[in-house]
Amino acid sequence: MGLADASGPRDTQALLSATQAMELRRRDYHMERPLLNQEHLEELGRWGSAPRTHQWRTWLQCSRAQAYALLLQHLPVLVWLPRYPVRDWLLGDLLSGLSVAIMQLPQGLAYALLAGLPPVFGLYSSFYPVFIYFLFGTSRHISVGTFAVMSVMVGSVTESLAPQALNDSMINETARDAARVPVASTLSVLVGLFQVGLGLIHFGFVVTYLSEPLVRGYTTAAAVQVFVSQLKYVFGLHLSSHSGPLSLIYTVLEVCWKLPQSKVGTVVTAAVAGVVLVVVKLLNDKLQQQLPMPIPGELLTLIGATGISYGMGLKHRFEVDVVGNIPAGLVPPVAPNTKLFSKLVGSAFTIAVVGFAIAISLGKIFALRHGYRVDSNQELVALGLSNLIGGIFQCFPVSCSMSRSLVQESTGGNSQVAGAISSLFILLIIVKLGKLFHDLPKAVLAAIIIVNLKGMLRQLSDMRSLWKANRADLLIWLVTFTATILLNLDLGLVVAVIFSLLLVVVRTQMPHYSVLGQVPDTDIYRDVAEYSEAKEVPGVKVFRSSATVYFANAEFYSDALKQRCGVDVDFLISQKKKLLKKQEQLKLKQLQKEEKLQKQAASSKGASVSINVNTSLEDMRSNNVEDCKMMQVSSGDKMEDATANGQEDSKAPDGSTLKALGLPQPDFHSLILDLGALSFVDTVCLKSLKNIFHDFREIEVEVYMAACHSPVVSQLEAGHFFDASITKKHLFASVHDAVTFALQHPRPVPDSPVSVTRL
Repeated sequence: MGLADASGPRDTQALLSATQAMELRRRDYHMERPLLNQEHLEELGRWGSAPRTHQWRTWLQCSRAQAYALLLQHLPVLVWLPRYPVRDWLLGDLLSGLSVAIMQLPQGLAYALLAGLPPVFGLYSSFYPVFIYFLFGTSRHISVGTFAVMSVMVGSVTESLAPQALNDSMINETARDAARVPVASTLSVLVGLFQVGLGLIHFGFVVTYLSEPLVRGYTTAAAVQVFVSQLKYVFGLHLSSHSGPLSLIYTVLEVCWKLPQSKVGTVVTAAVAGVVLVVVKLLNDKLQQQLPMPIPGELLTLIGATGISYGMGLKHRFEVDVVGNIPAGLVPPVAPNTKLFSKLVGSAFTIAVVGFAIAISLGKIFALRHGYRVDSNQELVALGLSNLIGGIFQCFPVSCSMSRSLVQESTGGNSQVAGAISSLFILLIIVKLGKLFHDLPKAVLAAIIIVNLKGMLRQLSDMRSLWKANRADLLIWLVTFTATILLNLDLGLVVAVIFSLLLVVVRTQMPHYSVLGQVPDTDIYRDVAEYSEAKEVPGVKVFRSSATVYFANAEFYSDALKQRCGVDVDFLISQKKKLLKKQEQLKLKQLQKEEKLQKQAASSKGASVSINVNTSLEDMRSNNVEDCKMMQVSSGDKMEDATANGQEDSKAPDGSTLKALGLPQPDFHSLILDLGALSFVDTVCLKSLKNIFHDFREIEVEVYMAACHSPVVSQLEAGHFFDASITKKHLFASVHDAVTFALQHPRPVPDSPVSVTRL
């Protein structure tokens, strides 16, 4: 007979544990140091947390020098402009500024139509915000100004708030514009207030909730919105104004319905302009290395179309809509209409976040490429001031343009001096040359917008790449795209953000759970299902989750733990309780039987003797019931004493152990929870961990924790997790320390009671 037959599985288990511990001591190079639990770590001492300072306190308590430093922080031009290397950078910035201005002019006119405003307001939005960003921005390469996505978002707001009757009447265009311009400028002021406020409280991290798949899906859907909105200019149609959910679908259906009413002259004009623009862009791509600067196809198309329209009289002969009067000079500042704030606040916040997300993502790309740093909070302030001051001068909200930013970088731009030069060029157009574009066909501006959508529409290929790379990101992309198409830009973004956050929660609810084994001759522990060399330590189970444990997945964590351990913990506990209850009932029945016999034997005695006997029997019964209730704690204490003396469960004097009750025993005596993935704990997590201690101790398995980070330990202390039954001796610095200790002490920690109250 083997040793297991002679002494039972527990003796064999203890022998294997001792052998394994000796083996670890022999081969582990870390065994020269003591095993570190949390109490040992705290004896080494630790630094307290550093005091946190707040920006607003600094403003109140700072000295004059500190105030000057803060001024430099929020006005970066005072830092970099005095150090500007004129000889090295000025020529590149000059050429880059002219190149960007040549693109800014037609795009400003076109995107103003996209926003539902007269074209001249696109020129205003290409001057004021650009110059303000020159003073406050930290990116050297992005080109701030009108952008298709921002313009279409503004257009959806202006069309929804402008009177419907004015929208459908060609006679009342002046009155319609007079109603829309205050809406757009007030919206810009409100967007600026949001951005400046968020930047001052260092809320730049808000864009971290906009993942790259979300932003790309959103901009792709916005590009589709832009494309559909320009169809009325391409075909010369007069459409009804649609806003809100499904407005894009209604617009497409109306375009298809009115397609027979298209004006041939307008369609030909748009087609010719589009072909010219595409050809010029293809030439620029092919001759990129030979050309000092890109061919200004948009400007040449603008000038040529204006000349042809004026010479041939396209408006009168072919009914081609033209831009019309562009007033010369700048407009005086106008206070925003505060009565519109309540109607615009939701759209303003959405536009503020989207505009900043586009700007900071592009700015960080250029900063990484050229080796400088972009301050996200200062960028938020710079964009906010651009929109705030621009709104006072009747501009609509702006952000940075991807196409213009690429041109600004590729043509030698080194700083925002290029932006200042482009804004001054636009100022010259506004003051002197704007009236020259009176006969510019709107179909040409629509063609410019559609051709510039090529880059964003090519993002449709993301679906194929994300299908191969990450299906969850593909799901975010598809939901964002679909919601934005169906629900419009503002509601689409809200749905996209909520869905992406819910997806994060769902993914944390389904992390990877694993049982760890030791890699031979090392203190490294890996998933035994993934690493063939990793072997489980006999008598010890090491369990790990790849995500933090909190209210959303605490129950899943406990269920996965019990499943991976290979023991039906809940069944054993329920069976143990049933058997103990049955034993208690048998003892009570035996006591009642003895009491009955005593009554029969004493029936011939006097009343006083009978009373004394009954009293003594009642005392005996109450004492026995109390003994049954204390059986578990008594058993734990005796098991602890037996462990200290090297004895086994078979020598326990009571019958409350699994072996004595005839229940199957786990093949491990210790459970180690690797909590290295925990970044925080909440009250649900604390209760779940305490219940794990309770349940496994009920089946005679001791539980230890390992690899907790210091903030998590502090949260455990704040939640009163540690008590007389769960001490810091159960928490170890590493999994290896916990495994070694468990092998050396296959019974519970001597100074800890076995039982703990379940929560």
